[in-house]
Amino acid sequence: MPGRSYAPTATRCVTDMDLLWQPLLLSIQLAGVTTIVLIFVATPIAWWLSQTDSSWKPLVQTTVALPIVLPPTVIGFYILIVLGPAGALGGWWVELTGSALTFSFTGLVIASCIYSLPFAVQPLTAAFESLGKQKLEAAWTLGASRMDAFFSVAVPLSIRGYLGAVVLSFAHTLGEFGVVLMVGGNIPGETRVVSIAIYDQVESLNYAAAHQLSALLLVVAFIALFAMFFVNRRWQR
Repeated sequence: MPGRSYAPTATRCVTDMDLLWQPLLLSIQLAGVTTIVLIFVATPIAWWLSQTDSSWKPLVQTTVALPIVLPPTVIGFYILIVLGPAGALGGWWVELTGSALTFSFTGLVIASCIYSLPFAVQPLTAAFESLGKQKLEAAWTLGASRMDAFFSVAVPLSIRGYLGAVVLSFAHTLGEFGVVLMVGGNIPGETRVVSIAIYDQVESLNYAAAHQLSALLLVVAFIALFAMFFVNRRWQR
């Protein structure tokens, strides 16, 4: 039948498009959720680091910065242990929900937050430290509480730090490989992010698909970083 000759081609095109876009969209979703969570988690940590003279400060700084120097497989291994059904957090999650954190999108978010934490904390800490204490003390003398002064003075004056934290966290999460592979595996539609999809295509010697995925990831990362530098330059002017 003449009509049947088009079915394999159409099916193949749909499959190719799914293989191309599904990992990228999942990576963008993971990076977006991770970035939102990190902003809420990193803000109190960065504020405490910028304001405290505690003897615990070097220990906290070291702990936060560890993902920068440790191999992703090392971090991923220990996160896998903690999030596994026999781990402290993973076992509690299984009892609560009946499902495992490992090899799930939720587990990927937790792992990504740990792995990208320094890329959110460090820009915010630098922004808070650059404020000094005079502006906050002025707000306090005018009757503002510490919380009011933080949200009405510190946060608006640290927008560039927040922008840097958002872009760096998002871009860093997009490029994750070792951590997400250890914790999430390679489940299509659930944990197969773009970096793992690229590795799969290269391993299969499908360089054309690997090139397409790599180019898409390169464009997304370039746009995110360019937007950050462009906005920073406008604010400087």
